[in-house]
Order: sequence, then structure tokens, then C-alpha cells
Amino acid sequence: SSFFSSSFSSSPPSPNQVKMPKVKSGIENINAQLKLVVSSGKFVLGSKQALKALRAGVAKMVLISNNTPALKKSEIEYYAMLSKTRVHHYSGTNHALGTACGKFFRVSVMVIQDAGDSDILGTK
Repeated sequence: SSFFSSSFSSSPPSPNQVKMPKVKSGIENINAQLKLVVSSGKFVLGSKQALKALRAGVAKMVLISNNTPALKKSEIEYYAMLSKTRVHHYSGTNHALGTACGKFFRVSVMVIQDAGDSDILGTK
């Protein structure tokens, strides 16, 4: 039994060991980018405003929460397709999307018109 105790003893990690940086998960990254958009960019909230922005051609990206009614979701996707606007299906509910925008109400649809300091639209 002395063999097992000596070979499998747990030693504390050495102080010069490199710690890997914590990589943000997808939803955390989107939420951080949304916070930047809200603080420095231009955006509209709500499906009616979203449709207006899509018809006017000023929308750069549309975010749709996962519990948006199917008819409303398909209508917005159709307008986005016509205006060649990117659509992101937000993985949280409308309550989570509202919270990510820093609002105290539910948000089913958000349109980003100008990303500001955020790189949510990606580098093109």
C-alpha cells in the first residue's frame, strides 16, 4: 500500500504554472456586445419599430428572442431577407434579451442600426 500512497500523492500546483484565461461562452459574449451597443450604438426595440427599420433599410442586424411568436418571427425574418439584413436568433427568452439590453421590460425583437464600439456585427 505504500506504493499507491507515494505515487498518487496530490502535490500543490507549482507557482510558475500558466493559468489559461477563461473563455466567455456564446451567450455571455453576445450579452457583453449588446451592453456596448446600448451604451455607444444606435438601436431600436420592439417588432413594430424593427419592421419600420427593416423597411427603411437602416437595420444592420436583427436579434429575435427564442419565445417570439412564430408569425411575428417569420414576418421579421421575411423583411430581413428582403433587406439583406443579418438575423441572430437570441438563445434566451424575451425577458433575458430585455435584461441584456439593460432594460426593465421584455424585448422580443431588437434591431441594431449602428454597432458603436461593439464588434457584434463582425469584421467585414
